[in-house]
Amino acid sequence: MTPRIDKVVVSGVFSLDGQDFDVDNNVWLVGDDDEVLVIDAPHDAAPIVEAIGGRRVTAIVLTHGHNDHVTAAPALREATGAPIWFNEQDRMLWDMTHPDTAPDHDLTAGTSFPVAGTTLTALHTPGHSPGSTCLHAPDLGTVFTGDTLFCGGPGATGRSFSDHPTIVRSIRAQLLSLHGDTVVRTGHGDDTTIAAELGNVPAQ
Repeated sequence: MTPRIDKVVVSGVFSLDGQDFDVDNNVWLVGDDDEVLVIDAPHDAAPIVEAIGGRRVTAIVLTHGHNDHVTAAPALREATGAPIWFNEQDRMLWDMTHPDTAPDHDLTAGTSFPVAGTTLTALHTPGHSPGSTCLHAPDLGTVFTGDTLFCGGPGATGRSFSDHPTIVRSIRAQLLSLHGDTVVRTGHGDDTTIAAELGNVPAQ
């Protein structure tokens, strides 16, 4: 069975540095009728569980530690029995939201996730946060970029634990080298392609 990509948009509040923002988050599900991998777990587990539709969840992979990407992760783990993969370099952000529980596995560069006959590979892309991680699925012609690369350029770097020169280096080293037709599926907003973003990423 050919793997497919589904998207669920879940709305809620992003909180950091004493400020709150209403946001719509993209949750990506990669799989087939039998099994699925979930990328990010924002705000509320219920709509994600509904989209899973009783399939076996192989992993819950979090692109970074901001609350609007991890709030529902423990509840989703409880509902599905799937482990949470998370880059420990963002642990200080995780602990702001979930001080009493921990992820299951450290998400590091090169970690691979087989699901439904395809494989996603982790790319460490710090800058938006120290542990920001993208997932490349070459067989599907796509990369899931969290808040590292958007339609229009790099993710935000104006808050705690973020750094603009670092995110630019990450995008140039890890993402712009991918095939230009690679679809960029982001943590918020519309899809784009690597080719479309070449002119939106500064030299440094």
